[in-house]
Amino acid sequence: MKPRITLITLGVDDLERSLAFYRDGMGLATPGIVGKEFEHGAVVFIDLQPGLKLALWPRASLAHDTGLPPSQRGAPGFSLAHNVASRQEVDAVMAEAAKAGAAIIKPAGATFYGGYAGYFQDLDGHLWEVAWNPQFELAD
Repeated sequence: MKPRITLITLGVDDLERSLAFYRDGMGLATPGIVGKEFEHGAVVFIDLQPGLKLALWPRASLAHDTGLPPSQRGAPGFSLAHNVASRQEVDAVMAEAAKAGAAIIKPAGATFYGGYAGYFQDLDGHLWEVAWNPQFELAD
């Protein structure tokens, strides 16, 4: 398999509330909710970078589509990482997340690898790491 991850879907409890968190609170551009005309079709798409989108989809719709039982909120078995260019940018993003209603799980601080990072959970419990890693070169 050649990896081509183009979409990361987060199951959410309240689509309107999650839209407000990511669009209004975190400043991510999106056309808003689309697909309302279809049963289990309402979804939010957010462009993250060329070729990669974040989708917000109700947990019930995700469960319906997969045939699995709805997932429960709580600490996930993975985190999404947002890498930034400086320690100051880590602090700024963490503050923005807190202001938008996120729970700060681990305040930003020095890491074992010489970087600087912190964790927050969005309104549905999805875990995000905000990190500056001096070994990563970020493309614009």
